[in-house]
Amino acid sequence: MHIARVLQESSPSFSFEFFPPKSEDGSAALIGTIKELTPLKPSYVSVTYGAGGSTRQLTHDLLVRLKRETDLTIVAHLTCVGSTRDEIEHILTGYEAAGIENVFALRGDPPKGQEKFTAPENGFQYASDLVAFIRKKFPTMGIGVAGFPEGHPDMPNRLKEIEFLKAKVDAGADYICTQLFFENRDFYDFCERCEIAGIRVPIIAGIMPITSRKGLARMAELALGARFPAKLLRALSRAETDEYVEKVGIHWATEQIRGLIDHKAAGVHFYTLNRSKATMHIYENLGVQSSDGLKNHPVDMKLF
Repeated sequence: MHIARVLQESSPSFSFEFFPPKSEDGSAALIGTIKELTPLKPSYVSVTYGAGGSTRQLTHDLLVRLKRETDLTIVAHLTCVGSTRDEIEHILTGYEAAGIENVFALRGDPPKGQEKFTAPENGFQYASDLVAFIRKKFPTMGIGVAGFPEGHPDMPNRLKEIEFLKAKVDAGADYICTQLFFENRDFYDFCERCEIAGIRVPIIAGIMPITSRKGLARMAELALGARFPAKLLRALSRAETDEYVEKVGIHWATEQIRGLIDHKAAGVHFYTLNRSKATMHIYENLGVQSSDGLKNHPVDMKLF
């Protein structure tokens, strides 16, 4: 199903993100995770590229398998990194032939060893260029783009940042999905600034529960600019083991999602890290068995 229709019919939407495993054990674990999460009836699922586009073929293989073996609406990540226009067109032609209707268009991170992103010859410098290319060559394709509630790490000028985001939307994006964040006020402020700038597409909130100290450190490394509120850090400092770190992280994410639903966010996107436990616990904490329950029943913040 086209993502614009999905988001129109699922208000709010609830979606899951996976990454392509690099081993047979990882593949088996991911398939198990997908089987466990499918009963939650996500509005859609997305599959990422690795850093620098390094898992392009693995991404393609996983997408095709999901399309063939499930009824899930699928969004394929696509980046500017290491691909010419002809290669991008070839990838999209393959997706279209496989029945995959939606992509998430990103500039992407520089390849390993490269400090700044440099567009390949006959490639794309900006995500907005990629979006415009997709919209022209594949006019029926659904397109998502990234937003950064706490600011893009490569763009300290927050006014310019919103201008660049609007350029992606004006080029043909159907929706925005945000980088992870831990303070809802940052998301609400981001949405308001988008509205002021004339951005009218749905904005999906990206949520990643903290499940271990190692995971927290990795988030700080990968999600450059991510802000960890003092209240969250204080709660984590009291956790004596990773078991309790996970409990704190799931509690915090649950509260975030309660607030987002109550504030009429267009949707919530779970960065699952190919695991089901945290997401399933959040659904349990919210008192529902599937996304249908989240869509059909208002959340009372006083219940938790």
